[in-house]
Amino acid sequence: MTTPALKPAREDAALPFGTIAEPVSLRALARADHLLIAEMVAPGARVLDVGCGEGELLRLLIETKGVDGRGIELSQAGVNASVAHGLSVIQGDADTDLDNYPDDAFDFVILSQTLQATRRPKEVMENLLRIGRHVVVSVPNFGHWRMRAQIVLRGRMPVTKSLPDTWYDTQNIHFCTIRDFVDLCDITGAKIERAVALNTSGHPVQLRAPWWFWNLFGAQAVFLLRRN
Repeated sequence: MTTPALKPAREDAALPFGTIAEPVSLRALARADHLLIAEMVAPGARVLDVGCGEGELLRLLIETKGVDGRGIELSQAGVNASVAHGLSVIQGDADTDLDNYPDDAFDFVILSQTLQATRRPKEVMENLLRIGRHVVVSVPNFGHWRMRAQIVLRGRMPVTKSLPDTWYDTQNIHFCTIRDFVDLCDITGAKIERAVALNTSGHPVQLRAPWWFWNLFGAQAVFLLRRN
C-alpha cells in the first residue's frame, strides 16, 4: 500500500529549497489607529508610548519612522513581551509615574486607547502635555450610534469592536465621547493640531464634518495636540 504524501505543516514549508518567504511587515498587521498615529509622528523623534501594551505601536514607529522609542506599561506581561522584542519599556502607572518625567522630555508622547482606563484622565492629560512637545491621543467613542442603539434598544452596556469587553470585565473606567474629549482639551489647555475620526472599518469619517457628526459616526478618534 502506498503511503500518502504528508502535507506541509506550514504554508511556507511548501516553498522550494533555498527560497526565502517575504516577511509580513508590521504595517500590514497594524491597527488602523496605530497607522494614523505613525503618520502623525515625525521621523527620528524621541517618543514615549504610555500604556504601550506589548509594544506593537513602538515597533511600528521604529520600523517606519526610525524613532528613538521608549514605553511605559502597567502589566508585567506587556513589559515582558515588549522587552522580548528588544524594546525599551518599563513597568509603570500613567496615573502616578508620569509625575516623575521632566518637562519637554520627548518630542511626542502617545496615549493610544488608554485614557479611558486611567483613574485621573485630566491629570494624565496635563502630564502628557507637560512631558511632550506634541501629544497624540486615540480614544474610543462612547457616543457612536451603535453604542447609543444598544443602550436604548437593549438596555445594556454596549459591547463593540472598539470596546469588546463586558461591563464587569473591562479595564475602562471613564468612558467618554469625541465631544467630551474635545472639551477636555479645552480644559487642559491643549491645542488640537489635527483630528481624525475613524469608523468601525477603520476608515476616516468625513474630514470636514462638524463635531456632532463625528460624535455620531466615529467609532474612535485620533488627536494630535500641543500645549496652547
